[in-house]
Amino acid sequence: MAKKTFLATGAATAAAAVIGGAATDVQSRWYRRLELPAWQPPGPVIGQVWTVLYASIAGATGLAWNRADRPQRRRLATALAVNLCLNAAWPWVFFRAHRPAAGAAVIGGLEASTVVLAREVARSDRKAALVLVPYLGWNAFALVLNATIAARNPAGRHAR
Repeated sequence: MAKKTFLATGAATAAAAVIGGAATDVQSRWYRRLELPAWQPPGPVIGQVWTVLYASIAGATGLAWNRADRPQRRRLATALAVNLCLNAAWPWVFFRAHRPAAGAAVIGGLEASTVVLAREVARSDRKAALVLVPYLGWNAFALVLNATIAARNPAGRHAR
């Protein structure tokens, strides 16, 4: 069962990464015209961080799933699904819809759902929940970064 669990959490997490990645376009004319803060990490660093974070999400939820009882598994599955949906939605809102302020709202929801996910993971496996701490921190950083971009580009949707 453990192998199937990690395949399932890995597949779900990879699907969110692919769906979100399909909308990410740091080369678009719109994005290149935004006023970005100097402290924004370079694109390749962001991609590397997300690779590690996606692996940690899949691993932590897989570990927790294997230790959880049936009711806990339902809560864990729901928390993971909501989290991955918000994770995949952000690039579509920010990069494709050109709405930095709405993107900040999505990341705010993502951070809240990450807290819920970490709590659900911790109910089954406290050590696995610790693996999600960097994800919590990165989402908080992403929220501040996105909010800063939105504040610097109040016409974000129209800055084409």
